[in-house]
Amino acid sequence: MESEYRRLADTIRNQAEAHPKPRYLVAIAGIPGSGKTTTAEAVVQQLNESSTSRAALLSMDGFHLSRAALDQLPNPTEAHIRRGAPWTFNVGRFVAFVSRLRTWADETPLAEPYSGTWSPADVIRAPTFDHKAKDPVENGISITPDAEIIIIEGNYLLLDDPGWRELAGLVDYRVFVDSDPLEARSRLAERHLQAGIEKTLEDGYRRVDSNDFLNGISIRDKLLAPDMVVKSMTVNGT
Repeated sequence: MESEYRRLADTIRNQAEAHPKPRYLVAIAGIPGSGKTTTAEAVVQQLNESSTSRAALLSMDGFHLSRAALDQLPNPTEAHIRRGAPWTFNVGRFVAFVSRLRTWADETPLAEPYSGTWSPADVIRAPTFDHKAKDPVENGISITPDAEIIIIEGNYLLLDDPGWRELAGLVDYRVFVDSDPLEARSRLAERHLQAGIEKTLEDGYRRVDSNDFLNGISIRDKLLAPDMVVKSMTVNGT
């Protein structure tokens, strides 16, 4: 797997070096259970091990609607069950953030890494998702001006749906982590069992089939053409 991660990281690094602008934005998308998160994290690690680049990672999970916001939707029960579906994210806020990130990436001068405190004007901050609290956390991640490559990962970055489809045009390179939906389904069901979310594997499958599996089918059916497709490289990633 390490060689596959390295190959993807090398491709992104080469693309970034040939890019005329100071920073390179990459979207890594995939269905739930495809391994996209593990892939994105491994690629960032590979890039940062090189002396020629500095990479930062951003997940779209921080743009989940909060539980309180889900309670305000027309059908709160369904909203909580389907949490993770496209309509349970604040897509307007996410697109606005990526648009601001695009401007920041193009206009903020690159800086050398250092251990001091960055000027607030030079840093762009994004929310993260606290899995224990099960809610977003404001300003959970900071992208500093020494970042040359910014990897954005999430299920719906290449989704051809209103709002979501704008994201593809805001990044420089689009990667799709391809996984067989039935294999991803099994991974997710086993993960629910191992995490104690469900008591039996049957319950794990039932949970997946009521949400993540449906989302995965939609992602594949409405996929905007990626620049690169990679096969799922992990059996445990998200």
